[in-house]
Amino acid sequence: MLQIRGGVGGLSVQFEELLAGAAALDGVAKQLASVEAEADAVRRALFPYQSDSYTSGSNAIIAVGDGAQALGRVRTELERLCREVRASHREYEYAEARNTLLLRIGKTGAGFGPLWGLFGLPPMTARDVVEDEMSLAPGRLALLLGLPAVWAGAAGAVNGADGVGGVVRGLASAPGRDLLKPRPVRIVGRETRLEHVDVSPAGLLLRAEAVGGTSGEIEVLQLGEGSQRAWVVIIPGTQDELPAGTNPFDATGIAEGLGYGSAETAAGIREALREAGAQTGEQIAAVGYSQGGIHAMNLSQDKAFLADYDLKFVLTAGSPVGGIEPAPGISSLHLEHQQDWVPGADGLPNADTKDRVTVTLTNPLEIPAPKDFGLGPGHRLGNYADGAEAVSASRDPSLQASTAALAAVVGAGGAATVTRFSLRREAMPARRGVPTAPGPGRNADAPQGPAA
Repeated sequence: MLQIRGGVGGLSVQFEELLAGAAALDGVAKQLASVEAEADAVRRALFPYQSDSYTSGSNAIIAVGDGAQALGRVRTELERLCREVRASHREYEYAEARNTLLLRIGKTGAGFGPLWGLFGLPPMTARDVVEDEMSLAPGRLALLLGLPAVWAGAAGAVNGADGVGGVVRGLASAPGRDLLKPRPVRIVGRETRLEHVDVSPAGLLLRAEAVGGTSGEIEVLQLGEGSQRAWVVIIPGTQDELPAGTNPFDATGIAEGLGYGSAETAAGIREALREAGAQTGEQIAAVGYSQGGIHAMNLSQDKAFLADYDLKFVLTAGSPVGGIEPAPGISSLHLEHQQDWVPGADGLPNADTKDRVTVTLTNPLEIPAPKDFGLGPGHRLGNYADGAEAVSASRDPSLQASTAALAAVVGAGGAATVTRFSLRREAMPARRGVPTAPGPGRNADAPQGPAA
C-alpha cells in the first residue's frame, strides 16, 4: 500500500551516486595519468646511464617502461568505466523523463485512455489529476478556502508564474477579500499536564487529530531532560470556522500558509515554544495534518524560526507542500493518498531529495455517506495514521532512514510535558459604525480589533 519517492533510496540520490562514482573514477584516472607521465620521465632519465652497465641499465629501462604501460592500461580501463557510468546516468535520466511523459499522456490525454489500461498501467488518481492539471488548482483552492464558486474564475484569472501562492495573493487583493490577508496570531490561553506519549509517526498524527477537535489550539511536547531535551509541535488541520473567524486554523489559515509562508502563525508557534520553556538552539520536530502540514513545512524555511530553534524534522499528512523548499539539513516525511486531491492542490510534486521522503498510500477506501464525505475519504486522518504504522514497519531504506531521523529527535517516547496553547487571530477591524460583536464562526472569547 506504499509508493515511496525520495530519501536515500530515491532516484535523485541514486543519480547523484552514479555521478559521484563517475567523478571518483575520473579523479583516479587523472592521478594515474600523472604517475604514468612521471614513470615515463624516469625511463627517459635512465637513458644516459645505459652505457655504464648495458645489461642492468637496459633491464631498468625496460622495467620502468613496463610499469608505465601497466599504469596506462589501468588508466584506460578506468576511463572506459567512467564513460560507461556517465552513459548509464544519461540513459536512466532519459528513461525517467520518457516514463514521466507517458504517465502524463496516459492520465490527461483522453485519446490514450483505453490504450493505457491495455498495458496494465495504473489509472489516474484524484491526487494526480489536481497536481498534473494546474487549471484545476484555482477551483480546488477556492473550495479549500470555502469561497463561492464564482471566485474560482477570479482565482484562475490571477494564476501565473507564482502558482497557487500568486492565486492566493491575487484573491486577497480583490475588493472585499481582506479576510484572506494575514493578521497577527496571539496566545490567549494555555494548559499544561504530564502525559505518556507515543512518538511514532502514527502516534504523533493521532495527537494532531485530538488537537484538531478544539478550535485554534496547538500542542507542544517537551521530551527528555537536560542536554537530551527536545520539542514537538503538533498543528491541526482546517477547522470548522467561517473565513471571518478568529481561529488561525479556519479556511483563511490555508491562504496564509500557501500565499504568505505562514508568517503570522509561525510567529505564534515560536512564541508558544518560548512560553513552554524551549531554549534557543534546542531541537524541534513539527507535525501537521492538512493545513497544519503547510504551517509545519513553512517553519522549515522561516528564517526567524530557524534562527531561534534547530528544526530537525517535519511530518505532514494530506498537505500540499510541494512548493515549500526546506533549509538544508531538515528531514521531512510526507504522507499522501492517491485518492486525496488536497496534497496536489498546489500543483507541485514534492522534491525527490535525500532528506525528503514522500509516501503515497494506495489502499482501497470505503466511500462514506454523503453527509460525512467532506474533502473525500482519502483525506481522513485515521487513514493516514494507519499508513504511518505501515511506514514504521517498512524495511524500505528510505523509510527506515526517515523514521530514524525522527526518532533521533523525539527518542523512544514515554512521559512528556504536554502544553496546549489556544491561539487567536486578530479580528478584522470593524467598519465605521458597525459593532465588532462576534458573528457566526467567530469566537466570543477572541480579542476584537479596533474600530476603523
